[in-house]
Amino acid sequence: VYLLASFSNCDPSDKPPCRGCSSYLMEPYIKCAECGPPPFLLCLQCFTRGFEYKKHQSDHTYEIMTSDFPVLDPSWTAQEEMALLEAVMDCGFGNWQDVANQMCTKSKEECEKHYMKHFINNPLFASTLLNLKQAEEAKTADTAIPFHSTDDPPRPTFDSLLSRDMAGYMPARADFIEEFDNYAEWDLRDIDFVEDDSDILHALKMAVVDIYHSRLKERQRRKKIIRDHGLINLRKFQLMERRYPKEVQDLYETMRRFARIVGPVEHDKFIESHALEFELRREIKRLQEYRTAGITNFCSARTYDHLKKTREEERLKRTMLSEVLQYIQDSSACQQWLRRQADIDSGLSPSIPLASNSGRRSAPPLNLTGLPGTEKLNEKEKELCQMVRLVPGAYLEYKSALLNECNKQGGLRLAQARALIKIDVNKTRKIYDFLIREGYITKA
Repeated sequence: VYLLASFSNCDPSDKPPCRGCSSYLMEPYIKCAECGPPPFLLCLQCFTRGFEYKKHQSDHTYEIMTSDFPVLDPSWTAQEEMALLEAVMDCGFGNWQDVANQMCTKSKEECEKHYMKHFINNPLFASTLLNLKQAEEAKTADTAIPFHSTDDPPRPTFDSLLSRDMAGYMPARADFIEEFDNYAEWDLRDIDFVEDDSDILHALKMAVVDIYHSRLKERQRRKKIIRDHGLINLRKFQLMERRYPKEVQDLYETMRRFARIVGPVEHDKFIESHALEFELRREIKRLQEYRTAGITNFCSARTYDHLKKTREEERLKRTMLSEVLQYIQDSSACQQWLRRQADIDSGLSPSIPLASNSGRRSAPPLNLTGLPGTEKLNEKEKELCQMVRLVPGAYLEYKSALLNECNKQGGLRLAQARALIKIDVNKTRKIYDFLIREGYITKA
């Protein structure tokens, strides 16, 4: 016990001395339960000889103060736990040999195993940290939402296409190769402040410096706008813009000049709210169409949509003669037209554009023979994969992701589908429309 006490993280000189002999207290020692504060402490020698002082009597109740008991592990005493934490703080996490040398009572392997088990991977501590994090989040739930800057932009090689798109931006320096007002420093190159300058000349030079400072402020203001709104990575910005419908994109283009005034968060909120308004107006228009047709429930609406699609397909078939006469002289155009009619008959939207005399050809349908996952598809799904040129394994993965998200949200919008599937937006639309048409997912 006395050997272990010498390695405790509490230096004996930090405790009050023994009231009997004024020596440094070593564990175990005695604390009077009736005297104090301040606490009345005695070493074992003074306690055994019945030391009394003022109000303290030898027959008072007492407590034995010691750390020689297990806390987290039966083979580790509380003194050793404190010594381990003190040694890790002194030697640094991971320097287990130095920690063991400082403790003297445990080996390197024992120190590392005990610390990792009870102080790093302890599920009790993990749940405590999680509760603290949740409490912190709940405390700040009603506060304003902070705006985080966009991701670090890419670092293209000099004079590459992406570097030119980014206007020569250098992320490591946060500067452009050519800054705004790039020659602002030229007006200062010949200015020199000397002692024999007249007051008018000195004031004129100071005015030039002030003008230069104002030009630097304007340069920094423009760079801050570019950084806060994520305009450096132009391609990423354009991809985010394209996820909106055409009408919202037009508004985005119009309101872009006001974004620097309202700030990035408020500007994004405005665009998102307008996109939601556009979706609601389109849905209201669809419901009004149902009401005009005398439909009062969604079951009848599905039947109406099916019949409307059938009528549209019949209307397209009635134009068959005129189209045949139009493309009769071009065998390639005739073949593409026949494939398009086959898509319409099978229930798929026509995905192959008609050929023209310009000589451009569309990619042929994908051959699914031997591709893994083909046996899991029904006939319509196979036709979709052929026309969209999507391998069955990828289609099944995208389908599963969309179904899970639809079940969670109770519905799915095209914009949400595009956010989940990082492929060509036209392919995403075709997959989304197909799943809606076949009843796998519902539109939000």
